[in-house]
Amino acid sequence: MSQPLKAARTPPVNRSGPSGGGGAGARRASAQRLTMRRKLAAAAMELFATQGYEATTVDEIAARAGVARRTFFRHFRSKEEAIFPDHDDTLVRAADVLDAAPPHEHPLDTVCRGIKEVMRMYAASPAVSVERYRLTREVPALREREIASVARYERLFTRYLLGHFDEGAHHDGNDDPLLAEVAASAVVTAHNHVLRRWLRAGGEGDVEAQLDHAFEIVRQTFGTGIAGRPATGLPAATVSPKKEEEDVVVMVARTDAPLDEVMRTIERALKR
Repeated sequence: MSQPLKAARTPPVNRSGPSGGGGAGARRASAQRLTMRRKLAAAAMELFATQGYEATTVDEIAARAGVARRTFFRHFRSKEEAIFPDHDDTLVRAADVLDAAPPHEHPLDTVCRGIKEVMRMYAASPAVSVERYRLTREVPALREREIASVARYERLFTRYLLGHFDEGAHHDGNDDPLLAEVAASAVVTAHNHVLRRWLRAGGEGDVEAQLDHAFEIVRQTFGTGIAGRPATGLPAATVSPKKEEEDVVVMVARTDAPLDEVMRTIERALKR
């Protein structure tokens, strides 16, 4: 089932963030940009919490941050975007992890390392992350914006995993592309499951250790079926019988469902 490895063909990510330019001047400009984005985000969150999301205007957010309205729109397109100041820069850092992956590393291990950049973003400011989680639960527009942000990470990791397959060797009955997409979704799901649990606990606990445990479950489930090389600590890949028709597995699960149960259900479905 697994195909020979090829160099990743992940499309380039916009490197306008902290990793984008060269030299001290570019780094300074990037740091100033992120500082202003965080200042605007703090003002937005404070106003959303005290007077409500619907009642808060962009002009009020800008005034609270001590800047002009046009400055706000240089950094954010809308007020719901304003409480997520770090996602663009974190996406660049995650892409940098993928780009710098050593050639011997299993691509699923690389993806797990990449998404840790997202968890570190949240863990760097637990109180802010917990408050933002509360707001996104209460305001549908913020929740939709958060979902859109998560989808960007999932697309990045899916492209990376698919880039490690020989597209010329794809044929009917080859499940590798399906596995790549499901595995990328599983990594993002594992991350989000751990993140939600940590946020509901008030940002307390060793979230990175919890994440490592969740990723081990993902590796055990998918690590033998991607790129012909086992993920860390797993046996060599096995070959599954080819199917006459290509199947697509769609799964719906409760957000509070145990992660190991979700993974076992997906594994059983793929083996049918």
